[in-house]
Amino acid sequence: MITPRVRLRPEIEATAPYRQGEKAPVDAFKLSSNENPFDPIPAVLAAIEASSVNRYPDGTATELRARIAARWNVAAEQVHVGAGSVAILAQLITAAAGPGEEVVYSWRSFEAYPGLVTVAGATSVQVPNTPDHRHDLPAMVTAITDRTRVVIVCSPNNPTSTIVTADEFAQFLAAVPPTVLVILDEAYAEFVTDASAVVGERFLLSYPNLVVLRTFSKAYGLAGLRVGYAIGATYIMDAARSSAIPLSVIEPAQRAAIASLEHEAEILLRVDVINAQRDSVWHALVAQGWNVPRAQGNFVWLPTGADTDWAAAVFAQHGIVVRSLGTGVRVSIGEAGSVENLLSASAEVVAKVRT
Repeated sequence: MITPRVRLRPEIEATAPYRQGEKAPVDAFKLSSNENPFDPIPAVLAAIEASSVNRYPDGTATELRARIAARWNVAAEQVHVGAGSVAILAQLITAAAGPGEEVVYSWRSFEAYPGLVTVAGATSVQVPNTPDHRHDLPAMVTAITDRTRVVIVCSPNNPTSTIVTADEFAQFLAAVPPTVLVILDEAYAEFVTDASAVVGERFLLSYPNLVVLRTFSKAYGLAGLRVGYAIGATYIMDAARSSAIPLSVIEPAQRAAIASLEHEAEILLRVDVINAQRDSVWHALVAQGWNVPRAQGNFVWLPTGADTDWAAAVFAQHGIVVRSLGTGVRVSIGEAGSVENLLSASAEVVAKVRT
């Protein structure tokens, strides 16, 4: 006898779940998840230890929102804290777009975007990256229709590590209808060293339809605690709060984020170390013959095309776990000891990719 199946939304059943970066064997480096390789600073560990896990957290993250609001010179009501910036992104899409409506974004970009749009019941409109792996903002504007409710811009773009410039973003915002929500995903903003790159906070006052996303997962090294935030108009933040799972940002995460802001200078020194290693790796890749975009996140993008699965296997043989993404591999900047293995693998791969 066949057991009847529960009726589920067919588009959800057809959507592959988000795939986390693979765990690394004990003798390998895990460079697949863009994690910060440094252990938390002592002040953050102390803040976590001081947390009361038998009590519910502050559901509105009052103290953390106040700290962020002061940093950005906005009202606390314009700040929304969530369980990572991707959780807030899901809330914003759900609040703004539903069945028959569209969300426009560049592709390839963050691999969670398609699933988040599908779960909201909306339709993805994917605009191909330019040949140099950047957002094609004019094409994204052209893709906007009367059904478009959200446009997502990711800078630095995950996984290609390329930026959108401030001038490009200004022209883009001026062309987007003011009734369309623009989300600037700046999860890796702290790693940017290119002075021409967009900085979201500079546009918030002039464009009330803009929301900027940031996270404590990457530069601040709190990936395991899941805490991020958004800045935008109060009514948009209220809509995100209405779409959120209550009490999802735990107290240890809130305390750790506050401690991170209080000791930001110490943490950003570590970012400088990661950036220096990233630039060194990028120069070495170019010297090997790679045509690789200039990296501005804490990762590099290797366009391996049809050889991607093979390339990922070669990296694994060299003790490097990478993120294989169809047309290329994304390699995080991790422990200093990983660089020799990384470059040995990349040298082997580029020899085939160039032929």
